[in-house]
Amino acid sequence: MKLDWLVIRSQSLSFRLDRRVPPVLLCLGAIALVGMVINVGRGEYPIAPLDIVKTLLGLDTGNPDHNFVINVLRLPRTLVALMVGVAFAISGTIFQSLTRNPLADPSIIGINAGASLAAVTVIVLFPAAPIYTLPLSAFAGALLMAVLIYSLAWNNGSSPILLILIGVGLSAIAGAFTSLLITFGQIDDVSSALVWLAGSVYGRTWEQVFSFLPWLIIFVPLALTNSRHLNALNLGDDVAKGLGSRVEWQRGMLVLVGVALAGAGVATAGTIGFVGLIAPHLGRQLVGTNHQGLIPTSALLGGIIVVLADLLGRTLFAPLELPCGVVTAAIGAPYFLYLLIRHRQK
Repeated sequence: MKLDWLVIRSQSLSFRLDRRVPPVLLCLGAIALVGMVINVGRGEYPIAPLDIVKTLLGLDTGNPDHNFVINVLRLPRTLVALMVGVAFAISGTIFQSLTRNPLADPSIIGINAGASLAAVTVIVLFPAAPIYTLPLSAFAGALLMAVLIYSLAWNNGSSPILLILIGVGLSAIAGAFTSLLITFGQIDDVSSALVWLAGSVYGRTWEQVFSFLPWLIIFVPLALTNSRHLNALNLGDDVAKGLGSRVEWQRGMLVLVGVALAGAGVATAGTIGFVGLIAPHLGRQLVGTNHQGLIPTSALLGGIIVVLADLLGRTLFAPLELPCGVVTAAIGAPYFLYLLIRHRQK
């Protein structure tokens, strides 16, 4: 009994925040800010960074067009990119921890596919629905998919590999139904759905920013306040109970947070894949495995990834524009294969 207490006590000491976290967060925040300024300034109508700052502060730049280009066309798009990156990264961090599988990601285990199916159903079958119904429907689809995955994978516990395999299978089924809806939908609605499915922040306005913001305001603090429970759950259920966690309650709460963020992100910008896979891995390299520092670090990394993906998609083949989901897939798919090979060799 004494030995068990010593083990629990020694593990709990590892929950101390890594001293690298504050400077890393400061650096990442600066990188995110610079990336956003560059993204707003680049395009067919380039704007100097100083003029961007002046416009945002309400100062005169000598060009009346700057206000329209920045505040109406580009800034909402860039903010949406940052916000969905934060949401996908936190969701990926949560699911990697809960499944104890470094390959878990909302886009890989089927959560995004469930959200996409529900959202495409609204876009194609109910095109006149208010915009706030899209995040709600995507959340419902993601939650249903999460329940199905855990139910089918449960056998006196959840196997991380089984969760991945079942998630991939259910994702394929959801994808088939999504294709069916697109095949028989009206051409205008189908065109909107296809652009959205590619994972794009093109044409996003302040309406999308303000409809997505409440989801971040509610669920990001929940993720941060429950981060220490992720540390405990990673040690196993018995140890987590010894550290004072209500295991089933905390696991359910964290699943809800991860599903809500993934669903809202999909509803706002479509299926931007692999952000939730890459960001947590980079975060662990920077600040270690303590989720109290890993979650905010991964969040900023996810925002940076999507903002830079949007920037590359707009500028690499200008005037043609690639959806940022295509850019993240081009980077994330090889990285996923690398992780899979490395995982098998261990």
